Amino acid sequence: MSLLNRGHVFICAEPESPVQMQTNYSPYLSQRTLRVIVSLIGILACLLAIWMTAQAGFSRLLGKYATLEASLPAADRAIALAPSSSESHRVRAAVLYHLKQLPDAARELELAVSLRPRHDYLWLELAIIRDELGDSAGALAAFNESVRRAPHYAYPRWQRGNFLLRLGRFDQAFADLRYAAASNPDLIPSLIDLAWGISKRDTQVTVQLAHITTSKMRAAFAGFLARKGRAKEAREQFELADAVSELTRRELVRHLISANAFKEAFEVWKKKGNSEAAERRPAAIYDGGFEGPLTFDEFGFGWRVSRASQSVRLAADSSQFHSGSKSLLIEFLGDSSPDSSLVSQLILVEPSSRYRLNFAARTQDVVTGGLPLAIVSDAAGVFKRLGESAPLRQDTTNWQVSSFDFRTESGTNAVTLSIQRKNCSTSPCPIFGSIWMDSFSIEELK
Repeated sequence: MSLLNRGHVFICAEPESPVQMQTNYSPYLSQRTLRVIVSLIGILACLLAIWMTAQAGFSRLLGKYATLEASLPAADRAIALAPSSSESHRVRAAVLYHLKQLPDAARELELAVSLRPRHDYLWLELAIIRDELGDSAGALAAFNESVRRAPHYAYPRWQRGNFLLRLGRFDQAFADLRYAAASNPDLIPSLIDLAWGISKRDTQVTVQLAHITTSKMRAAFAGFLARKGRAKEAREQFELADAVSELTRRELVRHLISANAFKEAFEVWKKKGNSEAAERRPAAIYDGGFEGPLTFDEFGFGWRVSRASQSVRLAADSSQFHSGSKSLLIEFLGDSSPDSSLVSQLILVEPSSRYRLNFAARTQDVVTGGLPLAIVSDAAGVFKRLGESAPLRQDTTNWQVSSFDFRTESGTNAVTLSIQRKNCSTSPCPIFGSIWMDSFSIEELK
């Protein structure tokens, strides 16, 4: 209804009924209810996720226990908690394998693979078990699948290569083995060893099978041959390598010296980058005047300084010298073993030949019952002593030149020159004072 009042129109609405008011509030109530329902669903989902996570965690815990204790009940319980977990089935397969139940282990791994078919390691473990069961076709299929799933990984190819090797399929086997070794250089020594065995210890066939063409592989093969006593071939492989690390060269020299292959060791050692070492000829003393630095890490044919005693100090001394500009100073501060070498050097010689060794020395305030002297011994076998100098005098202000002769035996290819003390009549046998040594040389006597 409308009312006219002074030109204004007033419209009076009818009052709303209770039914209309309830209808107007219903959208508000529906939104609130929906929010509550959504919240409840979220809470339930979180609780479910927590429950499932707890189950999975407990399953993994049981799996670890089952693996450590080889407990089949624990493995079964782990599967019951997480039946769709490939890891649970893998654990059960490992327990069955430990219990020597290989057919059951293979079936369990097949279940694991079906749950996670892209896992290359599961295929690899299945292949290994099938191989042990004598199922060559099944093993090869699993190996192939493992390689397909991880084509650039070294381990699947390495395992398939070994499997093919046992089948006698050498070309395919070494294709896999070489690929694996190229991917993981740590496998190079094993690749060389396999090729060496298949080739029946033939160097050239080994080179062909393993494709030994890079400097890294040639250096590794050189070390392998040195350990096998094939010194000449080891040196040849080393010389074919374009670039070899200092560490690799050191190791090769050590292997050759350990095998008494002194000539080959010398040829490798003198390529150390030092001009004096490169020009040095056999039957010569390297740095006989101690002009170069003294180090504790000499590994070949230079001066080897001993770390045997804290009561002995060695240093290059530029204040005293017989020739050049330096000499070797040895200071004795107390007890030291007469049997220990203070400084030594490996020298190439010819068998059944006579040599003379020369040196200069001076001493100061030396007090001892076992004076120092120079000794030459065979570098191989029982290290037989071939000659020695007279003991140094206790106090010589001026330089004294000494020499002594020695003869090598029919099997002698290298000798060791060492400075040590003469044996004492009593023990302990301390020594005090200083000595200087210089101008070492060796000459062959006709």
